[in-house]
Amino acid sequence: MTTVASGVVASSPAPSDQGVGPLLRGWRERRRVTQLELALRAGSSARHISFIETGRSRPSEEMVLRLAEHLDVPVRERNGLLLSAGYAPRYPRTPLDDPSMGALRAGVERLIQGYEPYPALVVDAMYDVVAANRGIAMFLEGVPERLLVPPLNAMRLTLHPEALAPRIRNLREWRGHLLAQMDRQIALQRSESLRALYEEVAAYPVVDRTDPEPPEPVPYFALPMRIEHDGQVLSFISSISTFNTPMDVTVAELAIETFLPADPATVKYLQSLST
Repeated sequence: MTTVASGVVASSPAPSDQGVGPLLRGWRERRRVTQLELALRAGSSARHISFIETGRSRPSEEMVLRLAEHLDVPVRERNGLLLSAGYAPRYPRTPLDDPSMGALRAGVERLIQGYEPYPALVVDAMYDVVAANRGIAMFLEGVPERLLVPPLNAMRLTLHPEALAPRIRNLREWRGHLLAQMDRQIALQRSESLRALYEEVAAYPVVDRTDPEPPEPVPYFALPMRIEHDGQVLSFISSISTFNTPMDVTVAELAIETFLPADPATVKYLQSLST
């Protein structure tokens, strides 16, 4: 059964003592965009961008949002930019259990249920699982109950030495992929909580799993997760989807992860479980 967790969404970033100019400059430099490039994208001038970054000019609310859009600033951080410029936050942070989110919850449930028997789940910005279909239950078999206390965290469950990690045959490769993914998000979101999670899971011990006999080469089109289940070794390719043009912080930080069978044997095995 699909479950959707109710949670409290964190508050907006506090306005920085630096003001909006240095914050925008920081995002521009992080994106490796020159003042001229940003000006051309935003329909402004390099001189005006320079004045904004040094505090000589106060940008309008529209300009703050326009620059944030062209710098691909996360929605939560856009609220922080607006506050630093003296404007009210533009994007709400609505809990998933709010009645106004009913259509979103129903749509997400239909989506991941329709993906069965293949596994699918929905996580928030901290990788806490807010929804999952029945296919995910296969991954959780044998995980100690103390590690299944809500809120479930996808990164902890995958990399913990008492959870999925011992069953992942290519753990070192898959672990590297997940840590690199988290590292990119930390650079994008500047989240101390996410950094703490990264440091926690990166410190978990790694025990390499090797097959008694090397598997026959398979022309995988992406790095698979190769995981044991009931004596079988299954291969999955992970795909992550997000919402386009989100207008709510909560929605902007949701990600739907689906696990696509990477070989015919995995397809056949999963279909046999559903019959």
